[in-house]
Amino acid sequence: MIDFRHETFYRLCQLKSYTKTAEYLHLTQPAVSQHIRYLEKLYGGALFEYNGRRLTLTRRGERLYRYVQVLRADTQKIGEELQNVHTEHPSVYFGATLTIGEYVMPGVLHQILQEHPNFHIGMIVENTQKLLQQLSEGIIDFALLEGYFDQSKYGSRLLSREKFIPVCSPDSPLAGKTVSFDAVTSHRLILREKGSGTREILEQALKEHNYSLDSFEQVCEIGNMNAIKELVSRGDGISFMYLQAAARQLQKGELAEFQIEGFSAGHEFNFVYLAHSVFEERYLQWFDMISKAYQKDKPIR
Repeated sequence: MIDFRHETFYRLCQLKSYTKTAEYLHLTQPAVSQHIRYLEKLYGGALFEYNGRRLTLTRRGERLYRYVQVLRADTQKIGEELQNVHTEHPSVYFGATLTIGEYVMPGVLHQILQEHPNFHIGMIVENTQKLLQQLSEGIIDFALLEGYFDQSKYGSRLLSREKFIPVCSPDSPLAGKTVSFDAVTSHRLILREKGSGTREILEQALKEHNYSLDSFEQVCEIGNMNAIKELVSRGDGISFMYLQAAARQLQKGELAEFQIEGFSAGHEFNFVYLAHSVFEERYLQWFDMISKAYQKDKPIR
């Protein structure tokens, strides 16, 4: 269990200020300093250092921060477990990024609930950054991510590798053709907001070909994938998305795929959790269930 000095350390890591940490915890600033000195003595060295006027973690501090994140999350979950000790049915609360949550998980959850009708399941759909934050805070048990994350800070398992494709209206001059990047950048690009996994994948793919979002004459940000597909189908621009997300519209002829010379992109869908958690074995059992259900339900390979 986490004690009050580790909580002070955690908040100082978050706020990067002794003054703000003291205000947040309703402590004096000397009390905050005393808590940190106690931990530094306990763990044998400095946890923070100043880089100019900026407070930063030392390597020892970074490692302790990761452990404290896990301890805080586990402490919360242990409390929930004990409060619901008489609950008979397994429960889970997890997060998924938009593409996975909207286009993958409905079929997966259907498979799981068919086999385990008494399970209590909760899922939120958010962008990668928000899900990682909620994972670290113990709000969710695990996350299913399409975006980039620091694999050194989390436990993870590969769920699948997915194809990432450019799409346009069936009436677009690009439809079904292979064109150059220069021909593409003259079209309006419609994409997700900052922090979304899909946008991060696109930005990285463009960078690998010496392009960026600024290469496009017009860029339109939309926070909803269905709205993006609707605008693209009406000819208001082009977009890039996972094949799974566009599959239904491609089959119906509402969207069209096109090729870009030298462009081939894909990315991993990952199951992410807090490594070293006391609940790690349970999380990996959920990964096995989700993975098996996904392979059974997946229509496109």
